Amino acid sequence: MTTDDKLIKIDMGALQSNTAADADTVLCLGIESSCDETSAAIVDSNRNVLSHIIYSQIPEHQKYGGVVPELAARAHILAIDTVIEQTLAAAGKTINDIDVVAATAGPGLIGGVLVGWMAATGIAQSLNKPLVAVNHLEGHALVPRLSATAANGSGEGASVDFPYLLMLASGGHCQILLVRGVGQYEMIGQTMDDSAGEAFDKISKMLGLGYPGGPIVDKRAQSGNPKRFHFPRPLCDKPGCDFSFSGIKTAARMMLDKNTEAIDDKFIDDFCASFQASVVDCIVNRLTHAMATDVVRDAKPKTLVVAGGVAKNSAIRAAMEKLAGEHHMIFAAPPMNLCTDNGAMIAWAGIENWRIGNIVKSPIAPRPRWPLNEL
Repeated sequence: MTTDDKLIKIDMGALQSNTAADADTVLCLGIESSCDETSAAIVDSNRNVLSHIIYSQIPEHQKYGGVVPELAARAHILAIDTVIEQTLAAAGKTINDIDVVAATAGPGLIGGVLVGWMAATGIAQSLNKPLVAVNHLEGHALVPRLSATAANGSGEGASVDFPYLLMLASGGHCQILLVRGVGQYEMIGQTMDDSAGEAFDKISKMLGLGYPGGPIVDKRAQSGNPKRFHFPRPLCDKPGCDFSFSGIKTAARMMLDKNTEAIDDKFIDDFCASFQASVVDCIVNRLTHAMATDVVRDAKPKTLVVAGGVAKNSAIRAAMEKLAGEHHMIFAAPPMNLCTDNGAMIAWAGIENWRIGNIVKSPIAPRPRWPLNEL
């Protein structure tokens, strides 16, 4: 590995141990490389994460204020073999112990997707093992079934059964979905422009706080006054379940352009808190509308789930937990270390798809765009 000075290794280790292995236990190697993290994990069919390795490229991209696709693809090429080797070693397994191989086949930055997909294809072919092409978004959508917790840390080992109502916010995606089963996703609402995650990153960049913006804004907001600045709540006075975040971003830019105050720590904390409050209000409003739709009411989901990178946001998790309680639903979210892109979610989605026979039977082409409703 020649890029150790640029990549951060995160050894997640064995994240949990729910059920003892038996003779029928299936081991899945999951590989994720759709954006700026090269990750692999070994997960078994009893919901045990045996090992989990992530190489994060954040330091490489921070100076540019966002992910540079060409740099990301090159870093994936350099990291992929090491990540897989370390994942096997951490689990105490050899490649011959693997029963199923899964990898992200889209959506994502196609250069990175190809790196992980070709690695997985080569391993599966050499072992003559089943290969699963995982939709990256489905990885996020299903990972709460691997491990879920409430916003306050309660709900250890919480079971997330189908159907459930999902708020999925990952990368450029922001969607409300009714999850009826593996590969069965019904779109209830989605963003009409920017995603929530993009809005957080843009606000952070405007304030010079760095990348990635979501965790930084969330931390600063915790010390701020959410009522000092007035941000719009786009579409909240309209029917439907779709989102719009571009207006919030534009309002922020105009406020900063017209501002005559000193932009000190207090100003930044209050600005972040006010911005975050507007995003939370929009999410709660749209989810409330979703719960009132005929399709959701007829399905009677018992669980409200948040997943994706934005699911790490403390205010969003708390607001959704409160909303779930008001509607007599269970709230569930992945633990913080499974919210952002990771190999464990891909391995678990691989097992879920393998169980229903959804494996690759002929060559496929990875896709930069792959909507969940096309599964």
